[in-house]
Amino acid sequence: MQIKINDVLRSYIEPLTEAEYTALERSILVEGCRDALVLWEDVLVDGHNRYQICQQHGVPFKVTENTSFRNLDDVKLWMIDNNLGRRSISDFQRGVLALRKKEIVAARVAELAAQAAAEDAAIAPPEGEAPKAKPAAMPLTSREDIARAARLSSATISQIEKIQKTATPELVEAVRSGTISINAAATVASLPEADQVAAVAGGKKELQKAAKEVRELRAASRPAKEAKEGGGDYRPMTEVDELRAENASLKEKNAALRSEITALQLRISELVDAS
Repeated sequence: MQIKINDVLRSYIEPLTEAEYTALERSILVEGCRDALVLWEDVLVDGHNRYQICQQHGVPFKVTENTSFRNLDDVKLWMIDNNLGRRSISDFQRGVLALRKKEIVAARVAELAAQAAAEDAAIAPPEGEAPKAKPAAMPLTSREDIARAARLSSATISQIEKIQKTATPELVEAVRSGTISINAAATVASLPEADQVAAVAGGKKELQKAAKEVRELRAASRPAKEAKEGGGDYRPMTEVDELRAENASLKEKNAALRSEITALQLRISELVDAS
């Protein structure tokens, strides 16, 4: 069989570091390729690094085909779940994968709603026909669901979302490499891009300094506003205070999102039942 490489799938999961690749290569040369490569028809899904090493050194390998995949999104979801089950990936990688899964699921919910609406408009069900079964609840419909899938806190998922939206590639790479924590990176990501790049160039100490300065600025501005509104004695907010405030805000947003999602699911069920 001629194995095909899909560039989208090959780059979909975080690549191995140089040290990890070297360790895998050493293991395969000593013990052989123990795990079978997973294919979708003739397209390689899991085992890109193993395949490359085996091809380079002439090491034999086994393949297995997963026949449950219907489309590329099915493949991506399988890849995400497969990697979330591994202990070796970082918290940042877990969060990124879980958020990718959320995007795919959300797209499927929207597609289901659109199909149901189209069918409802085109075909009226015969009188007396038994209603169709309601679709199962879709997973990853809230930040809590995402956090549970990634085995992280909801606050951490929120920080990763912020990093994805506003961090420069340099700052993202610093998080991936472990140079800066997710919490600190989310704070630094609020700076202008030039300042982010400069902080990354300065190394770990400069990144920590930048995060500290942002927190201090926030702490200095918030008590001043509170004192003007209500008076009294105020102390500067610590990082713990800031995280607690953010956590309370996220809980409120989460409650509102869950209500919207529940309404959407009910609407989808109504449309499916009516079709």
